[in-house]
Amino acid sequence: MFTGIITDIGTIKSIEQRGDLRAVIQTAYDTGTIDLGASIACSGVCLTVVDKGPGWFAVDISGETVSRTAGGQWHEGNRLNLERALKVGDELGGHIVTGHVDGVGRIVALVDEGDSHRVTIAAPRDLAPYLAPKGSITLDGISLTVNSVTDTADGVEFGVNIIPHTATVTTFDALAVGRALNIEIDVLARYLGRMRMALENHTG
Repeated sequence: MFTGIITDIGTIKSIEQRGDLRAVIQTAYDTGTIDLGASIACSGVCLTVVDKGPGWFAVDISGETVSRTAGGQWHEGNRLNLERALKVGDELGGHIVTGHVDGVGRIVALVDEGDSHRVTIAAPRDLAPYLAPKGSITLDGISLTVNSVTDTADGVEFGVNIIPHTATVTTFDALAVGRALNIEIDVLARYLGRMRMALENHTG
């Protein structure tokens, strides 16, 4: 489990196509404190550490994961938002995040609002029931608050605000229209949606 509070920005040093995709990620983490088999969220994707050395760790990325995450994310030189797994007793500064991507969105508008940026993201229609103003959302591993939700002909659009601090400590310092983002809906919304569907099927 994670909180959506980014603690490092990693850079993919190398990519190798094996049975799965092997990525070596440069990090400021003290890798001596990271166990093999540990989970690290990489731009919102929970991945397992399979190798490590001073200033780097390696993960294997399955074809399924590649197909369900933002296109172009897994290439040499790309920066990733990193978060180590939550430990018992850690401060829960964001919200409960699982590291399982529910869909891929795309930035459709960027507007300055004071020192912040209002970002509008187009998302798949099947995510619409799980998006609500003032609800939680995870974008590329970052815990954010949904400010607005609008149904569209093609799906749904929602808006978030990126404050200067968030931009400084994440890869959201370089946002652009058209950029693809990994979306994870709020875990409570996911379970409530599942319960609602089960209830409708039972009563129907």
